Amino acid sequence: MKKSDPAPPAAGLPEEDGFAGRRAEADRPKHLPEEDGFAVREAEADRPKHLIDRRLLVQTGKGGVGKSSVTAALALLALRRGKRVLVCEVNGDDRIPALLGLPAVGTRLVEVRPRLFCVNVRPHEAMIEYGLMKLHSSALVGAVLENRVMRYFLQALPSLAEVVTTGKILFHVREREKNGRPRFDLVLVDAPATGHGLALLQVPRTVMGTVPPGPLKEDLRWMAELLEDPRETAINVVALPEELPIQETVELDVALRKAGLPRGVCFLNGVWPSRFAEGELSLLPDEPFWKPVRETARRMQVRAALCAEERARLAAGVDMPLLELPQLFGDRFAEEAVEILSRAIEAQMGPPAEAPPARAEGRP
Repeated sequence: MKKSDPAPPAAGLPEEDGFAGRRAEADRPKHLPEEDGFAVREAEADRPKHLIDRRLLVQTGKGGVGKSSVTAALALLALRRGKRVLVCEVNGDDRIPALLGLPAVGTRLVEVRPRLFCVNVRPHEAMIEYGLMKLHSSALVGAVLENRVMRYFLQALPSLAEVVTTGKILFHVREREKNGRPRFDLVLVDAPATGHGLALLQVPRTVMGTVPPGPLKEDLRWMAELLEDPRETAINVVALPEELPIQETVELDVALRKAGLPRGVCFLNGVWPSRFAEGELSLLPDEPFWKPVRETARRMQVRAALCAEERARLAAGVDMPLLELPQLFGDRFAEEAVEILSRAIEAQMGPPAEAPPARAEGRP
């Protein structure tokens, strides 16, 4: 896709969610009846006008489909709309800062550019932070975590790593400044691949039923409620127009519905454009000099046709709005490419919502 070409509007984007198009009835998955009995029933008045207006956006999907790129693109979009953004990687390798040409941040929450913060969330550091919040003593937390018996006990607790990882992310969603205003307007999560990502999202509700009444149970309760609130949270799925990623996305969509988790949109990444109308390829000169051009054009059209087929299969298999992101070509994928994806997302969404009020000057 040329940089000057506007991203085409994606089919199947409902107006009530602030997108440009309306999902055709024919796109509704045949295996999902009108009254499907799943927990997520979002009242029309409760749905935010724009996906980007929610407080928490989680990107998940099969490994290698471009979750980090989409998360970085959403961060740039939110910054353009005046939001204060936190990007959380889960056990990552500082992929988001690298995509934006910024230095690694590790497990420290760092403002990498004005209004954009990044952090790499890892279970050990999250456990220390949770202990400090509950025990209010770094010495006591250190004594507990350095004790060999206690370390063994904590490691043996089922889902503890997932609980503290999810808890740290959700703490920042609820984090407030002294004036009562949220510290971050939007928290973006570059979640692990499908299986582990889904486990992170389900762990508060799953573990809550196994612990006795007390502070931990109450923490798990608000975590589950926040994750399941469609006014605050959306789980976005990223896919590629290929057989296995599409199949895994269809299965993940069903799993999210069964878990009662609010779904946002499905980003179909790496879509090859169709550059020739029917019959145009035959108009290329039939001379030896043009043979490489003809072969390249033919292969591009074959790939574009395969993308169209997989896109149709995805639309028939999931009940989510689809946003198409172009296949980008270049020696390296960096901020310029992320900006192109960000603009492509923006072109398929409705007009921006009212920007949040300006923060006081001098606020870091």
